[in-house]
Amino acid sequence: MTQRTEIVVIGSGPGGAITACTLAEAGRQVTLAEDGPFLAQNSCHPFSIEEIEQKYRNGGVTTTFGNTKVAYAEGRCVGGGSEINSGLYHRTPAEVLERWRREFGLVDASEEEMRQHFESCERDLSVSYLPGPAPEASLRLYGGATALGWHAIEVPRWFRYDRTPAPIGERQSMSRTYVQRALAAGCCLVPDTRIRMLSRSERLWRLEGTTLESSGARRAFRLDAETVFVCGGTVQTALLLRRSGLRRNIGNTLQIHPTVKVIARFDHEVNNEQTGVPVHQIKQFAPEISMGCSISTRAFLALGLAGFPGRVAALEQSWRNLAVYYAMIAPAGGGLVRSIPGFDDALVRYRFAPADYRSLALGLRRLCQALVAGGAVELFPALAGANPITHPDQLDGLATETLLARSSLMTIHLFSSCPMGENQSKCAADSYGKVHGVPNLYVSDASLLCSAPGVNPQGTVMAFARRNALRFLDSARPTT
Repeated sequence: MTQRTEIVVIGSGPGGAITACTLAEAGRQVTLAEDGPFLAQNSCHPFSIEEIEQKYRNGGVTTTFGNTKVAYAEGRCVGGGSEINSGLYHRTPAEVLERWRREFGLVDASEEEMRQHFESCERDLSVSYLPGPAPEASLRLYGGATALGWHAIEVPRWFRYDRTPAPIGERQSMSRTYVQRALAAGCCLVPDTRIRMLSRSERLWRLEGTTLESSGARRAFRLDAETVFVCGGTVQTALLLRRSGLRRNIGNTLQIHPTVKVIARFDHEVNNEQTGVPVHQIKQFAPEISMGCSISTRAFLALGLAGFPGRVAALEQSWRNLAVYYAMIAPAGGGLVRSIPGFDDALVRYRFAPADYRSLALGLRRLCQALVAGGAVELFPALAGANPITHPDQLDGLATETLLARSSLMTIHLFSSCPMGENQSKCAADSYGKVHGVPNLYVSDASLLCSAPGVNPQGTVMAFARRNALRFLDSARPTT
């Protein structure tokens, strides 16, 4: 099957969905190609095993290799990561934007210059605070931080709430918002279509891959386009570009937010079927270290307690008194994304710097301090060989660098595999996402972020996607 379009956007996560929507609403001919299926947000219960099987790449079984393994998650469905995450929203800190300007030559991206793009995305997605009390697990973290004199905040989310006495929130993911707007504006969505290679032919881009037929079989797919926006996410974007022979500053500077978790037990109920996503984070030590409360369904609790088998067996009776918390860092280490001939998936390597282990250990100790101050009576660090913590005196020896180095850590934030900026010795793309030295080829996703921002990155991804799409439209406007 061969098609022809003016613009193709590869990937429908926050970067791709906003790009496709902005271009289609400006009257451009746009095709949005997505590797995964088009599923309703309510096709399964949020944060369930069914969701992982339906909407995660490789059923969630993805990991980096290196001196310490890091499990990571990628969305693989229309809407990408916005369909599976908690919807927590941050603007890029001003000091991070300034560092990107100094170190990467990123232009036109100060806090003031980015404000209009953040505000537009916030309106479109109904970014807001909870209309009522936060979950008890979230309040325990906030209370502990406050008792220690630490700065903690409620983080807004892209949720729309109804006006009932007990408001019910609906996550404003890409499949509910920008993808629908793009389709209404005439965008052609092609789900279940994996683009494996880009090449130039007669001033056009040729995209080659496979698409899924209704019979379940895959057939060859080719798409010719004048302009390509690659928005597959940090790993998939770098993989596609490198597989297509484009390697200058691509896939060499992967960054993540390494994250360590702990489960806290309280002597009263902090968890129930309606708990959802806690919303408080400790920002006293940000952007180097941030702490928060995570998903605490029974499945996620069982995973976090895997090193404590007796506690897993008793989970059905105890889960209402348990909640999952995390500490994440902005690291000094870095990684690589590489293609392997004959394989669909990327080889992702990440190497921790010694300072990263120290930061993680410090972050975990501080997190546990806040939890004890918030009323936790027992702590279960998700580390190989760790013992339960039942007394504050045990915190001083918790989470040594050696213990962290031999544990499997995790992350849900990946970025910086194709950094943007005018410093061509470091950057794969210019300040607006155009790949340096390559005609009509753009990147617009988390891979553009110059370094770890220290906050949930999707607000940054969306604001830059809007900014860069508008710049493209402005620069492509015919002159009179």
